[in-house]
Amino acid sequence: MKLNVYLAGEIHTDWRDQIIAGAQGLAVTFSGPVTDHAASDDCGVAILGREEQKFWHDHKGAKLNAMRTRKALTDADIVVVRFGEQYRQWNAAFDAGFAAALGKSLIVLHGADHQHALKEIDAAALAVAETPAQVVQILRYTLEGELPQGSA
Repeated sequence: MKLNVYLAGEIHTDWRDQIIAGAQGLAVTFSGPVTDHAASDDCGVAILGREEQKFWHDHKGAKLNAMRTRKALTDADIVVVRFGEQYRQWNAAFDAGFAAALGKSLIVLHGADHQHALKEIDAAALAVAETPAQVVQILRYTLEGELPQGSA
């Protein structure tokens, strides 16, 4: 068995790198959004031309990013959505809802302080993790049926 895992959500910490490193040796292919903030914001005008109004600048970028994201979410077996501590991640909420609507296996990743605010998103998830290491353990169990050493 091989898994395609999409890593959605906040881009300000190294949580993706932690999961990818922890999953070394597992049959997992990872994908995710463009995490270069400027490239993500400016892709529309870089490809389709300059806009005078900020709304249309952002609109073009959002549409191109949506094409990329929808394709990746559709191809994913599992979607991991990280809600960080510092910023409002509207894109993460969209990704979680879209993945759930597609019937994807959804893992939500956030700290305990977000439990109440994200209760509806958590309810759509098959797992709610607090650490990247827990996500890796879920992937390992999914692929190999292996529990973490020292558990139970």
